[in-house]
Amino acid sequence: MARADNTHSRVVAGMKVLLPLAALGLLSTVFLISNTVDPSQSVPTANIDLEKRARELGATDPSFAGVTRQGDEIRFEADIVRPDADAPERLIADRIAAQFRLDGGTEVDITARTAEVDQDALTAELHGEVRMTTSTGYVIDTARLISRLDALHVLSPGKVTATGPLGDLTAGRMLLHNAADGGAAELRFSAGVKLVYQPRNVEE
Repeated sequence: MARADNTHSRVVAGMKVLLPLAALGLLSTVFLISNTVDPSQSVPTANIDLEKRARELGATDPSFAGVTRQGDEIRFEADIVRPDADAPERLIADRIAAQFRLDGGTEVDITARTAEVDQDALTAELHGEVRMTTSTGYVIDTARLISRLDALHVLSPGKVTATGPLGDLTAGRMLLHNAADGGAAELRFSAGVKLVYQPRNVEE
């Protein structure tokens, strides 16, 4: 029994020495096969432009709809809307479309490449290939339109070209709004209106 105890003691004593040595060997192997770290190099980071990310904040396919006091329905849609970095109350919209369904039955559709929406003033300023089409037969092109979001008031302060029931015309200003006396909506051209009248063909 004494020999067996001595053998067991020697085995235990040997394991106490061998196991720590084996652990050290494994650790040294890990350090040997790992990549060399150069402490002089900076920590790798992702190349992210925070200002660009901030500018890209926005919403896709947004829409705004409402009804004026006169009962006209107004709806604005865009492919994407993002906040203006210089004016938080202003939004920038790309590829915008607006629809007006007037109380009298007339329909007006407007498209533009871009728009600036002022949330405080409740206005939208449309730019770039602006086209307005009415169900009464007018197709109007201009470079800039200013529209209210809470009332029927669409203004082109610059040159417009149009085709309509009477023919082709150009003008320095155009306004679509409700008449001051609360009557039906009216489309007015002013500031040097030139009309090329095209009479309808009349059957004899």
